[in-house]
Amino acid sequence: MPLLHKIAGVVIVCAVVLGLALPGDRRTGDKAADATQAGAASRTNPGARAPKAGAGGADGVGGSAKAKAPGAADAVPSAVPIAAAAPAAVAAKANELGQVPVLMYHRIMKKPELSLDRSTKELYDELTRLAKEGYVPVTAAEFVSGRFDVPAGRHPVVLTFDDSTPGHFGLDAQGNPEPDTAVAIIEQVARENPGFRPVATFYLNKDLFGMTGAEAAAGVRWLAQHGSEVGNHTVTHPDLSRMPEKEVREEIGGMEDAIVGITGVHTTTLAYPFGAAPRKKAWAREEDGRYRFQGIFLAGWRPSESPFDGRFDRWAVNRVRSEGKIKENDCKRFCSTAWLDYLDKHPGERFTSDGDPNTVTFPRSSEDRLAKGSRALARTY
Repeated sequence: MPLLHKIAGVVIVCAVVLGLALPGDRRTGDKAADATQAGAASRTNPGARAPKAGAGGADGVGGSAKAKAPGAADAVPSAVPIAAAAPAAVAAKANELGQVPVLMYHRIMKKPELSLDRSTKELYDELTRLAKEGYVPVTAAEFVSGRFDVPAGRHPVVLTFDDSTPGHFGLDAQGNPEPDTAVAIIEQVARENPGFRPVATFYLNKDLFGMTGAEAAAGVRWLAQHGSEVGNHTVTHPDLSRMPEKEVREEIGGMEDAIVGITGVHTTTLAYPFGAAPRKKAWAREEDGRYRFQGIFLAGWRPSESPFDGRFDRWAVNRVRSEGKIKENDCKRFCSTAWLDYLDKHPGERFTSDGDPNTVTFPRSSEDRLAKGSRALARTY
């Protein structure tokens, strides 16, 4: 396992040298490369859940939705003028075409052992920072559909946990989250910071948080009932780019079968193991009657575009590894602490909500980035 992490680090550094975007760089047209390059980021154990196949992007979690998902077919012609923003949105300096951090976590432990691990204190400190800086968690499914409601002046963030390891979640004898797990820490930060929504997305492999049988089923259902999303991360966490179609579909479909057997509903999003896409991406997107995703997540190193930005690709959503400004994997520039610092210093590049789930507000100078399907919702200032 440590050797694989070393290999991951080398691939990441090579990707950076070859020209990955620096913080603030808004390059386009390189998502396909990212889908493969991002494969370096995750070499730990497998595990997650979500809603029904073809459910249109909803994940069963509460929260208001924008009137239309981005890219809707009945787009308003670009000749139609965009309405003026509401005074409250202007006062909040709303920019709903800004960047959104989608944070990627792996094992959570009191004492980290591998390069992708984060300590319980590091997780607590990072979540507290997010809360203090006005971030509000939304699920991956809500994000890709554009269906989320964040108060004016605040910013969406997506918390994703790969591999369903014991440090993510467990239930004690009273049916409450085990102390020092990711779920317990998220709930603690939410109690201490009103407005910080205690939800996350857990990408599952066959080892469900170290639980088995009825215990595992109860745990996964608990997550769904308390607002979090469970997503698909394949059965055994293989490199899908090296597999034929039948094996790709069995890895994804087998995990989907297991999740549906527990929850009764299909997942909405998939995260590629190692961020590596199969040779034909259509193999991963859907299989009739078995799975049909609304979004797929990579393992990259920069925030995602807004779901209302014309460059947003729900089949290749960028994520950022949670890590401090360490030398390894060029985290001084491309991991979570560096990116959060950057967005804090450049607030005009960050997604800031207008507080109205039925409009998409942004500065007039960004109009050229608006997705055509979102034009009916658009407001500028």
